[in-house]
Order: sequence, then C-alpha cells, then structure tokens
Amino acid sequence: MQALTPSLLIQNLSELSSNPEYYSAGFPPVVGPAARILILGTLPGAASLKQQQYYAHPQNAFWKILERLFHIPAKAPYIERCESVKEAKLAIWDVCHSACRPGSLDSAIYADSVIANDIPSLLVSYPKIELIAFNGNTAATLFKKHIKTSLLAETVTLPSTSPAHASLRFEEKLERWRILQVRLSQAFPGRDSLSSQ
Repeated sequence: MQALTPSLLIQNLSELSSNPEYYSAGFPPVVGPAARILILGTLPGAASLKQQQYYAHPQNAFWKILERLFHIPAKAPYIERCESVKEAKLAIWDVCHSACRPGSLDSAIYADSVIANDIPSLLVSYPKIELIAFNGNTAATLFKKHIKTSLLAETVTLPSTSPAHASLRFEEKLERWRILQVRLSQAFPGRDSLSSQ
C-alpha cells in the first residue's frame, strides 16, 4: 500500500513538480465515534477544492441524495451538514490523499501520482465502521490498488454522484444509494464478531 508517509509525500511532490498546477490534495475525514458507514470518493474536484468542501459542485448529487435518505438539508451551511453526517452514523473521506490531475474528472488522475489516505488506521480508530461505500467505480478501483487491510469491513460500489456520470438519472442513483439507509436500519454486532465466526 502506498499510504501517506513523510518520505513518500516528499518523493511524490518531487515527481509532481513538473506539473504543479495539476497537483491536488484532499481534506480530512468527516467522521464521528458512532460511524457505521464510510463513504469513499476519489479526490475533491476543482469546485470542492475552491470551497474546501466535500462535493461542492452544484450539479453533484451527493448532498441531494443524503437529504432524501437521511434528512440532511442539502442547502444547510456546510459545517451543519458535516455534523448531521456524523449524527447519521456516516463518515466521508477519499481514497486519495493527493494526486496529480488536470481538471476534475476521475479518469484524468495520473495513476503513478496517487498517495493514498491511511484508511486502515481510520478503521482501527473507528471500529464501528462496518461498510465501505465507494462513490463510483474509480474510487473502488483505487482502493483495491492502493489499500491493503485485514480488517473486516464489507464494501459496496455505488453509482458516482458526479455530474460526469450521466448514464443514470437522479432517481436511479438514489435507489442504488438507498442500501445505506437500509443498512443503518439493521443492527450490527461489530467487526470483531465477524472475525470469530
């Protein structure tokens, strides 16, 4: 796993120095002690980086989906939305801590430039997380490539909420994302119980 360490960070920053305008770094996770589902994207796009907010592009369906499923007002102040995410037992992060990417498309990420977030450590720190939900196929692919963990957490790949993923209508995406709502309605004994089965 190419997780974030100071030496790797320096090495990758050096490699990206020829294209510094394409370098992007993500945000800390939005997570609370009760989190049961970790939603992983890839890397914040230009609109998100400018506003320093997850899923800030006005056409991204992420917050609209959370509004429908968990009654988190999509137009509430960002800090309030993040607190509501924690109260809903959700967490938000990205697979990539940083990478080189011209523009905002996931497909434009330079594969060799990716520095992964330390997701295994997050799972250790928040042992109630039982499900990792990937926001799109690219997040799932990058996770499988860069993250190695023996911790037992189920995974599910959901349709990307990005406006670039236009093959599904909003209602179709919403229906696929409803699995998160269903999962949180069910009791979960914890990851430790899975390892003893």
